Amino acid sequence: MSTAIQEKELAQRVSVHLGSDTGELRVLPGGHSGLTYSVTAGEERYVVKAVPPGQKPVGRNDVLRQARVLAALAGSPVPVPGVAAMDEAQPAWFAMEFAAGEALEPVLDDPEVPAATARARMLEIAHVLRRLHATEIHAPGLDAPQPLGAAGELDRWSRTMHAVPAELRPGAEELLNRLAEDVPADLPSVLLHGDFRLGNVLCVDERAVAVVDWEIWSVGDPRIDLGWFLLFTDHRNFPGVGRAVPGLPTEDELLAAYLDGAPALPAMDWFRALGRMKMAAIMGHNLRRHREGKHHDPDQERLPPTIAAMIRTARAILG
Repeated sequence: MSTAIQEKELAQRVSVHLGSDTGELRVLPGGHSGLTYSVTAGEERYVVKAVPPGQKPVGRNDVLRQARVLAALAGSPVPVPGVAAMDEAQPAWFAMEFAAGEALEPVLDDPEVPAATARARMLEIAHVLRRLHATEIHAPGLDAPQPLGAAGELDRWSRTMHAVPAELRPGAEELLNRLAEDVPADLPSVLLHGDFRLGNVLCVDERAVAVVDWEIWSVGDPRIDLGWFLLFTDHRNFPGVGRAVPGLPTEDELLAAYLDGAPALPAMDWFRALGRMKMAAIMGHNLRRHREGKHHDPDQERLPPTIAAMIRTARAILG
């Protein structure tokens, strides 16, 4: 089935759920999973996510899985868009409220966010992340997967790293070995976003209004989310790609905001190194796909210095 035909059929199915005054589906830029559209129904605006034609509803294309976590978080202290409609017939789709706001990563994205605003937002979402990790993982309808601890997370991303050509990941084998030598004991499992950062939180001024992009949510050790989140405080983690933003919180400041007076978490250096390894693996994977012609994106050629820096600094963190 072509995309055009599916869009026509999808529009008809959406109008059944949202009403006869539903407007035209419009592709929403920035969607990273499935097909993402904006649509109006009367005076209301929604975002529709659907399984692409010919694709199985698994992984990032399992849009109903995203709908489940949003529904489970509705009314919680974690701001998320409300789910307005859900259709399990294949190809599946769901509609959620359109949340207005900016989702910009200060050290990576254009346009630039004023430095004071970027700092306030980053500290604000550190508290949001703590509230997320306090969410009940056995909420009705969530259907949470089996927890994936530190060892499982390391194994998963080690496989991704090993699929990257060796010349693109200098020092990776030593890093992987050092991580494997000292895997920390797991903390009690929590609900994980999987890609928690300012670029995935819509903000208005200094206030977080909606955490979005739940494609890889899971259940596991809270330090997995934290080690990733802390990466984005320093442009020097992204040489040739990032830019300096004066006044952004340091990793220690962000961690203190997350803890909010609670005791320090053990083995955070291991998870900080893990976050860098994951970033290097993801960037190496994307660069490899570009060079193999599977996804043409010349901008990926800027990544080798950042991949090398992620691996180098992860090794340094581990001592």
